[in-house]
Amino acid sequence: MARWTAADIPWVAFEPARLDADLLKLVKAASVVERNAADYTAYLRAVFRGEPTFLAIADGWQADEERHGDVLGRYAEMADPGFDFPSRFRRFVDGYRIPLDRATSVRGSLTGEMLARCIVETGTSSLYSALGDATEEPLLKAICRRIAADEFRHYKMFYEVMRALAQRERVPVFRRLAVAVGRVREADDDELSYAWYAANEAEGVPYERRSCARAYARRAFGCYRDKHAERAVSMIMKAVGLAPHGWLAANAKRFAKWKMAALAAA
Repeated sequence: MARWTAADIPWVAFEPARLDADLLKLVKAASVVERNAADYTAYLRAVFRGEPTFLAIADGWQADEERHGDVLGRYAEMADPGFDFPSRFRRFVDGYRIPLDRATSVRGSLTGEMLARCIVETGTSSLYSALGDATEEPLLKAICRRIAADEFRHYKMFYEVMRALAQRERVPVFRRLAVAVGRVREADDDELSYAWYAANEAEGVPYERRSCARAYARRAFGCYRDKHAERAVSMIMKAVGLAPHGWLAANAKRFAKWKMAALAAA
């Protein structure tokens, strides 16, 4: 059951004069990604078809993600009356689809698949935390805090499933680290850049992956502060099975802060 609904959002608190135009573009891109949870759930249901523990939580996760997309889309329409969320979402799914014809994980194991989900939830929870801290617009701040809390909860949920699977499958730490690094690198794939394009570019403008990826990264990582980067790295290290506050984590945090600052300045 949902912990909150659109009816719980303080829509009357909207103060458009306090909204940054670049942050609104980021909200628009996030809305179409979040709303696309059905495809991911279909893929995960196929991969985890023999795992009742995961299947029991899959529908709730999908409902949360779709609600996030709908709420962000409604917010974007309030902030920009020319933004048509349903048509922008259709544009996104028409141009970006994940493969739904697989019956086994692309990560090589169920543990790896759940670890990849932990990485995704790390990214989304840190993004909405950063966006909520960056904006001065009270309604967006309230929305981001609710979504970030959901994403942190999803991380914990997937982490517990992954721990149980790891005990059974005995996937070594170095393989889990490889999955984590691979999934972090996939942040550069077409999903986020195409979401930026579908949500923000006018009809008839050709898709240029590199420029859209740069535009998304500049706005997203421009919201991050040290605390967001450090928490994200700690969550990833914990999921991999490494000390979240050890020397390796300290070096990873320094690199993450440098990389995020470079992307924000690009």
